[in-house]
Amino acid sequence: MRDGRPAEEPVNLGRGWVRFDYVRAFGKPVRLVNDAVMQALGSYRGGRMLFLGLGTGLGAALVVEGHVQPLEIAHLPYRDGKTYEDFLGKRGLDRMGKKSWRRVVGEIVPRLHAAFQVDEIVLGGGNVKQLKTLPRGSRLGSNAHAFVGGFRLWEPARTRP
Repeated sequence: MRDGRPAEEPVNLGRGWVRFDYVRAFGKPVRLVNDAVMQALGSYRGGRMLFLGLGTGLGAALVVEGHVQPLEIAHLPYRDGKTYEDFLGKRGLDRMGKKSWRRVVGEIVPRLHAAFQVDEIVLGGGNVKQLKTLPRGSRLGSNAHAFVGGFRLWEPARTRP
């Protein structure tokens, strides 16, 4: 996002997002964010938090002192010519099976915890229910937190928890 507009066309969605005039189309103020940002804001309790959405793909957002930053770590190379999304998203779960996928989640999450120097990582998304235990330094999120995040999106960052 840049100046309240998508900076690039979304990888996993159709085209037409960048040039679309949302305010004119809806006739109201608009705040456009992805689902990871909404869940991150809704899950936020304070300090530095990284949200990882383990779903079809891999959504990510960082919240620091109430300020949210969407991240595009999903498409960064990870291993064997594959991306983080290829390992943590549904493709990884389907390719590796639950047991290996859980092990990889358990390896990657602590690395991201250290790399982003966060207080905690919140794990959300549809595939999080496949985990038997949560990696160290993480807690479980909920899709319902996206509603809270949608409301918080309209609050000034300094008033967020």
